[in-house]
Amino acid sequence: MADELVSGLLKETDLRVVLVTASELARRARELHRSATASASLMAQGLTAGALLAALQKSDSRINLQLECDGPLRGLFVDGDTSGVLRGYVKNPLVSHLGAEGQYHWRPALGNKGYLSVLRDLGGGEYYRSSVELESFDLARDLERYFTISDQLPSRVYLTVLPEKSDGTGEPLGLVVGLLLQPLPDGDRGAFQALGDRLVKDFEPAVRAHAAQGATALLKALVPQADLEVMSRYPISFTCSCSKDRVKRALMSMGREELEDILAKEGKAEADCHFCTTHYVVTGDEIRALLAEMTQSMS
Repeated sequence: MADELVSGLLKETDLRVVLVTASELARRARELHRSATASASLMAQGLTAGALLAALQKSDSRINLQLECDGPLRGLFVDGDTSGVLRGYVKNPLVSHLGAEGQYHWRPALGNKGYLSVLRDLGGGEYYRSSVELESFDLARDLERYFTISDQLPSRVYLTVLPEKSDGTGEPLGLVVGLLLQPLPDGDRGAFQALGDRLVKDFEPAVRAHAAQGATALLKALVPQADLEVMSRYPISFTCSCSKDRVKRALMSMGREELEDILAKEGKAEADCHFCTTHYVVTGDEIRALLAEMTQSMS
């Protein structure tokens, strides 16, 4: 099953529904960061939530989703755009312990205090950041609270990470799926409440039964109303925009004096990408070339 985002509209009730399948994306993130069980599962949820949030943006814009906490995870960060390109990291990829199922399931990883914030690209160089304190210590529930407080918009968010087999064995990131339900400004709030309550019970069983058929089929199984119209669909992937050229530009932005100091003391410069873990080395000869370029640009 390819990772994909599908956005739909229930025309009779003016309800928006967005579904994301992100299993391969989540496994790629786990592989890059060599993440333990809890870190990998929370990163999977974060990336899925980031895709859902990015789908609400206008074209050619980005979102950042950030979670900070006092638990051993310490936090996570997701960057995404409207084309389905996502990347992210957890501050501590080595967290493995989770609590029993229930309201304290994520507390061993997240701790007792924290906040969730979203930075939205409004276009034209304008950005809007808003945040809420963690209250449920469950990413889906705290995102619902974020939408209520930040956007004054009731929302239902469903995030699930299911093992490959129903008995809990096999690939831990077997099925990673997220769904967002929101009423549009004139949406039927009663229909929103009824559908949202039904999906609480039906979401995971439907994912188990229909995810292998693809995102569109799964969405139609979850929301089988005749007035559901698929508005858009596109693939999603874990893709990083880092490069050695960007590292060199960052070095040049530090200024000539500091660059000469690095050359004298270290003989080279090194940098690691938080998102994809790529390690870059800028050699002494490359630093000298940067210094020469800086000299030339000033003459």
